[in-house]
This record gives sequence, structure tokens and C-alpha cells, in this order.
Amino acid sequence: MKYIVILGDGMADEPIDSLGGRTPIEAAETPALDRIAPLSEQGLAATIPQGMKPGSDTANLAVLGYNPQIYYTGRSPLEALSIGVDMKEDDIAIRCNIVTLSEEEVPYGERRILDHSADEISTEEAAVLLGAVREAFETEEYRFYVGTSYRHLLIWAKGRVEELTPPHDILTRPIGSYLPEDEILRRMMEKSFDVLNHHPINEKRAAEGKNKANSVWFWGAGTRPALSSFEEKTGKKGAMISAVDLLKGIAVGAGMHNIEVPGANGGLHTNYEGKAEAAVKAVLEDGFDFVYVHVEAPDEMGHQGSVERKVQAIEYLDQRLIRIVKERMDASGEAYRLLILPDHPTPISCRTHVSTPVPYVLYDSRKKEGCGLSYSEKNAAAAGIFISEGYRLMDRFLEI
Repeated sequence: MKYIVILGDGMADEPIDSLGGRTPIEAAETPALDRIAPLSEQGLAATIPQGMKPGSDTANLAVLGYNPQIYYTGRSPLEALSIGVDMKEDDIAIRCNIVTLSEEEVPYGERRILDHSADEISTEEAAVLLGAVREAFETEEYRFYVGTSYRHLLIWAKGRVEELTPPHDILTRPIGSYLPEDEILRRMMEKSFDVLNHHPINEKRAAEGKNKANSVWFWGAGTRPALSSFEEKTGKKGAMISAVDLLKGIAVGAGMHNIEVPGANGGLHTNYEGKAEAAVKAVLEDGFDFVYVHVEAPDEMGHQGSVERKVQAIEYLDQRLIRIVKERMDASGEAYRLLILPDHPTPISCRTHVSTPVPYVLYDSRKKEGCGLSYSEKNAAAAGIFISEGYRLMDRFLEI
């Protein structure tokens, strides 16, 4: 038996007036899912434990079968694993986004975050900008590391964990009340605007009609993680396919193999087909029992508040990834199980993550009957299955 998870980050949503009261999942044309879902089990899973903040970190740990209340030590430490940073016991890892701030002539704290991803800036451009930040601020105590696109890392030696706000949670609001309490962190953020706003790369971006990447934003602080081995826990040899450092870091911590796919970039126009082919190859040719395919695009479109592009991201996921995986697996003759779900909702209405339970589809190639319902948030709820501790869904999927 082979096991494939296809996760559309943040794709669950709420009914939207412009879609005639439908959610993006319901509005999207998804012929592959339309064939799979009626033959599958559907239900809801609560991937965010009560009292924990809704994020891709806690939610993806839960989907992989790790109880976030036990294993979660912060988002950035997981990303540090992906980048290859060997954290010391007393190091603190902090996510360092490069964001777009408003440019009106006001004090830094009165500026607003216009775009948490600076138009999904390329890693190549961001690396140059982070180099300027490093030159201005780096010391033995504060070390910067390049990640992917707008997502980077600060390691604070002998630091302390401070509750810091994700930038996508406060889009368009004045930032003053969300700045770090720590004076040095706050000063680095303030001064980064002076370093970056008129940097040649940002002047060029502005001339091209793109958002400037004109400030760093710190959040997601945490201590060194300690995950148990996925293979020892489940008996399955696992692989991860994702363009996002967070997911790669979870895989490193869990002893899973990261598969790199050329052109996979975490955006709307990622290499869906490449991810599909890599997933099939992993389980049919490379000796893996389990592969986790993560697609960031629906979440990014939710943060951007774009209904049209979120629907498009779900259609791409269906037609360019799910369809290919199912066709290749059916043609192979191998028995397989397929789990399709988001990690959390990212509703267009609020442009950030919420803790609402997520709808899942669990398909088994050996079974010819299922719930008889198309895939949607409403139908998953109507199916009557609720996994209150979302991390237990993985045991259900793997039949443990």
C-alpha cells in the first residue's frame, strides 16, 4: 500500500458573495476531485488545538500526525532545520519576512503593511536585500540567513522568546502596537526601512510597478525543535515535496527525505506537474511508502485577498497535480490511499488563518463506494465524521 497526501495550504474558506454564496472550493472547476470525492470518506478534522494560534506550522504538524501541543516549539526553528542552521540549545530562531510598508512621511510605527510577501519577491532579489540588512545589523549575537522568496531567518544567540505578530494578520493596520518589546529587535526593524526603501533593487521594482520589499518583519520566535522520527512512529518511509522552508524543516526534523522539484516556488505559478511526477516516482520507483505534497498557492492567494486567484490555485491543484497523481497511480496497478485537504482555512474575508476544522477527502483505490458527495466544506461537515484531535487523522489514513 502506498500513501500520498496532497495538501492545498489554506484552501478552505467561507461563502463569498461574488461567488454566489459559494466557497472557492465549491466555485472551482475540479473534475479530478469530482471523481474522487464521491468514492471517498469525507469529514472534518480540527488541526489547530484549542488555545493555539492557527498557523501552517501547528496545522501541518497535526496533519503529519504530530500533536502540536507536544512537539511545537515555534515556527522559525522548523525553518532553521530546512536552511541547515544548527541551532544551539540557547539560540532563538525568528522568522524574518521582507515586507512592503507604506511610504507616507510618518514615524515608522504609523506605517502600514501593504503586502506581507512584497509581491512574492524572488529569492535572488531578496538575498541581495538581506545582504544589505546583514551588513547593517549582523553581529555574533544576531545572525541572518537567506531562506526562500520573502521568508528568511534571524538567529538570536542567548535570546528570549517574545510573542510576535505575523505580518499577514495585520495587513493595512498601523504597525506601532505590533512591534517587538525588545529594543534591539524593534530598532533593527525601524532602521531596515532606511536601509531598504531606496535600495537600487527596490527602485527598480517600483519602476516596474512591483511592491517594494522595504522592511524586515520579525515573528514566529521559538527554541530548538525535537521531533520524533516519522518512520519509527508510523513504520512508513516518508518523503516531503514542498517549496516552503517550514515544510522542509518539519521533514528534516521528522527524518523524512526532502524532494526538490525544479520550478517549485510557493506561488500561484509553481511547478504543479513536476510535484505530481515527483510524488509518483517517490512511491513507485524510489522505495518510499508515503509522500506529502504541499502546495502553498491557495494560502498565498487568500492572504492577498484575491478571490479569482484563489479559485485558480484550487483549479491548478486539481487539474495539474491531483489528476496526474491519480492517473499515474491507477495505471501502475499499485494499491494506494490518497488524503486531500487543507491545513487550515485562509478566508478571503479576513486574509489570514483561522482555526475552523478543515474538510478532508480520504480515498482508497481498493474501495468502490464512498460518501457519494462532492468535495466542499459543507459536504464534509454533512458527512458526519469529525476528528476532534486532528493529529489522529494520520493514524486513520495509515490504518494504524
